[in-house]
Amino acid sequence: MTTTATHLRTIALHWEDLHDAAGQPVTVGAFGLGLRGYLARLDELDAEQAEYERHQAAHRRSLERDPIQLGDRPVPVRLHILDTMRAIEAALHDTADQIAAAVQRTPMAFAPSNWPAGDRERRNQLARADAADPRRWQWTGRRRPAPYAALWLLARVEARPGPFRALTEQEAALVGATAAGAAGRVERALDIAAQTRTLAQRCACGGEIDMHGGEGRPPVAHCAGCGRIWREGGMIAA
Repeated sequence: MTTTATHLRTIALHWEDLHDAAGQPVTVGAFGLGLRGYLARLDELDAEQAEYERHQAAHRRSLERDPIQLGDRPVPVRLHILDTMRAIEAALHDTADQIAAAVQRTPMAFAPSNWPAGDRERRNQLARADAADPRRWQWTGRRRPAPYAALWLLARVEARPGPFRALTEQEAALVGATAAGAAGRVERALDIAAQTRTLAQRCACGGEIDMHGGEGRPPVAHCAGCGRIWREGGMIAA
């Protein structure tokens, strides 16, 4: 059985693969924005502006592929991969925000002004260090990439030390559902997961036909009744 921890590691380990699959950053060319720049810019746009950017990117991609254009052209950005990355990142952030609000301890208070100076300074040093603990989840700011969010949630699932209490069963289930959905998106986008689907059409023998694919392999159809196999080029349509 695949665990929540495995799903979260899958997201963190394959995030750069998604970057590569979406398209290489561009330094010169019609698109003009690297992938990371594109994602950062989307954070500043409302829904209408984001939709406009997508249409613009698609138009520029069509121009990049126009054979009448001379010279080197940038690698087209694959928008469905970008959409996958945005959806995963949003889901991880939303879940981490909810979990942190529930399990993250409030930073230590500063010392009252009437404490002796030495004791007050020592307490305030501890309070500043507690508030700046890098293990704390930050609700705002740009330094919340998807791999970091996945690994932060992994640390909560594994009950790593820090200013947190342990997850309840309900909280663990929330993380598990988010992790499974996000990891599934990663695997489908990169075609690294084995998939099996039973076709509506039956074999001539009357047996069910299962389609096997994924993991970068060509799809293969197999009849559970007579054992016939159809490969690419001689495949029964779904």
